[in-house]
Amino acid sequence: MSAEKKSKVIGFLPDDTPPIGAMLSLGFQQFLTMFPATVLVSILTKFDVGITLLASGLGTIIALLVSKRKIPMYYGSSFSYIAVIITVMSKFAPACFNDPAQVYCPDGVQIVQVGIILTAVFEILIGMLIMRVGKAVLDRVLPPIVTGSMAMVIGIALANAALGNAGNWAAPEVAATTWTVAFITMIATILFSVYLQGKGLIGMLPILLGAIFGYLVAIPFGLVHFDSVSSASWFELPKFTFPAFTNGEAWGMALSIALIFIATVPESTAHLYQMSLYIDELAAEMGRKPYNIKELIGLNLIADGADDLTVGLLGGCAGTNYGENNSLMAITRNYSTAVLMTAGAMAIVFGFFGKLVALVNTMPAAVVGGLSIYLFGVIGMQGVALIQSEKVNLFDPKQLAVGAVILITGIGGNLALANGVFPFQIPFLFPNGIPAIVFAAILGIVLNAVFLIFKTPEVRGN
Repeated sequence: MSAEKKSKVIGFLPDDTPPIGAMLSLGFQQFLTMFPATVLVSILTKFDVGITLLASGLGTIIALLVSKRKIPMYYGSSFSYIAVIITVMSKFAPACFNDPAQVYCPDGVQIVQVGIILTAVFEILIGMLIMRVGKAVLDRVLPPIVTGSMAMVIGIALANAALGNAGNWAAPEVAATTWTVAFITMIATILFSVYLQGKGLIGMLPILLGAIFGYLVAIPFGLVHFDSVSSASWFELPKFTFPAFTNGEAWGMALSIALIFIATVPESTAHLYQMSLYIDELAAEMGRKPYNIKELIGLNLIADGADDLTVGLLGGCAGTNYGENNSLMAITRNYSTAVLMTAGAMAIVFGFFGKLVALVNTMPAAVVGGLSIYLFGVIGMQGVALIQSEKVNLFDPKQLAVGAVILITGIGGNLALANGVFPFQIPFLFPNGIPAIVFAAILGIVLNAVFLIFKTPEVRGN
């Protein structure tokens, strides 16, 4: 490629700093892309929207600094933790969490914070281990059949929450209305996802567009009330909470929450590989050396841990690096970490915007339910996609055994058991029994370890 052609290539690599105008506009696009899913998680789990936005922005900035600005990622709220967080909320803040009028349950949040911090510890330790011994060891302990099956469990286990918000929890006299709004929202979101794909920024915002559409549909049905918006201050301090480290029961729940990292680690690694391809392609076009960030798997997980440590200490939702933001970077050919830090700063500022937080909290449960039916189903299908993309041999009895046991104990246990808990009481950690999703993860890991220790006959697929 000639020097003249190289100079015409438009784009920004991780260590580039765009002009101020481009940095602000590109940063706002990144903020807008993460906003719908991030606030939706806080609505579903009844965390404070303001602190969730602030923690998302600050966590992203800290993660970028930890990775020495080598890995361009934006961190938003993770859907993977919702099911176990709902279990915690139902146990430690039932009156608040089951009250439709309540939008924030601090008693439950404080327990969850301990789990998010423990998640951060796991991620950092695993990242350090990978930097020392390589990723192959992790792949043996957490193979795709375990991580993919767990993703399916996490998605399908959330069906109760999705259908509950859509109308199953509504009063009989308004149930038909809420179901109608929910399915209109769901269909609109799906249509936006499919028909706007590849259409630039607008194609990256199907959840936001679906939420707005559903919100507008809900207004004439009388499901939206603006009293809280008019009474809210323009500037409002986000609701910081301190983790309940001194609560003995918190630690069992913390382990339940932290074990969900089993599903988020492969997701984060896949995002890293994806970004590495995009970045090195642009670098080649610009005549610059490849960045090879795919080699930074351990550092990437440490950055993930830095984000979760930040949000856990502040009281925000558990985080993950966002694939939709990665896709936006690919579309705009902008991988500048300076832009992502700008987006993080914007999230921090908007976290103090009281009227925005109040407006988000007017989102009707029916709209949230409609979005959730689609989104939670997608989480489950991503587990299928992971197993498929990794070419897992499902003619192998041991692979089938691990997947089957995880699916039935995870999904079936969550639906069939009282409170979704297996009655195996472990002092200090699980004094009231083991949550089904956590039990499924433990069982899958143990079963896979048995097959690693005691060698089995090799099986070929048909």
